[in-house]
Amino acid sequence: MDYDFTSCTLCPRKCGADRINGAGFCGAGDKLRAAKAYLHMWEEPCISGQNGSGTVFFSGCSLHCRFCQNYKISAENFGTEISEARLAEIFLELQEKGAHNINLVTPTHFVPQIMSALDIAKPRLNIPVVYNCGGYESVDTLKMLEGYIDIYLPDFKYADNDIARKYSAAPDYFEVCTAAIDEMLRQAGAPKFEGELLRSGVIIRHMTLPTHRFDSVRVLEEISRRYGTENILLSLMSQYTPFYKSCEYKELNRRISTFEYNFVADRAAELGFNGYMQEKSSAKEEYTPDFDLFGIK
Repeated sequence: MDYDFTSCTLCPRKCGADRINGAGFCGAGDKLRAAKAYLHMWEEPCISGQNGSGTVFFSGCSLHCRFCQNYKISAENFGTEISEARLAEIFLELQEKGAHNINLVTPTHFVPQIMSALDIAKPRLNIPVVYNCGGYESVDTLKMLEGYIDIYLPDFKYADNDIARKYSAAPDYFEVCTAAIDEMLRQAGAPKFEGELLRSGVIIRHMTLPTHRFDSVRVLEEISRRYGTENILLSLMSQYTPFYKSCEYKELNRRISTFEYNFVADRAAELGFNGYMQEKSSAKEEYTPDFDLFGIK
């Protein structure tokens, strides 16, 4: 797909960067860059299934989360430059290995190249495509993707924009995220399964941060009010581990307590959500991808 990278507006920041001669807020130039492609076994059960999710981690990110567990690729831009044709080959190789889906992680700033790669692969690609993102998405960019994406897997990180500003440099996060999920739901509709595997729909992820359980409850209540509990799946995550710049914030420099997580999980149960609740034991560093393994070739 042709796109004018001399004035980029793919993400909600619309920074207008000339990504041909430099980089945008996301840290990316105009060349496709990815860090890892492999069968990921630790996504939600309806995504990973028995064989794993065919996951591709893209370099760079339009959010600057101070606690990012994938900071090596999101903030430090670790990865390898590849062509659109090579990305298409990677999709097909993952399918050949038994992947239940193609899982695009942090793809926003490379949407035009990903669309081109999918155009190449689609005649032979017969598994769903997952758009796995931080929830900070441009509706215009999402509309470009209509017909390309089967499953949307956004985060809904914050209800309070002051918290979003402090930890992710996104003072308009709430408004942007809700508008984005509106569009995702319009495209993908209510969840549809084939056996135990999700074929289409929207899964909203929320990870509870230490000391911020009340904001988490506000997120859940807003999801319930806005989308209902039948139209989406909820994935409530307990895996927060202090990474990257977390040590700069006393309130973030620890894992969440069982009390904090149960406080949020109990509210999710009261609201009647369908989906997935992580075991507290999931908050381990070994669940964080090693980007030196299964790298892009």
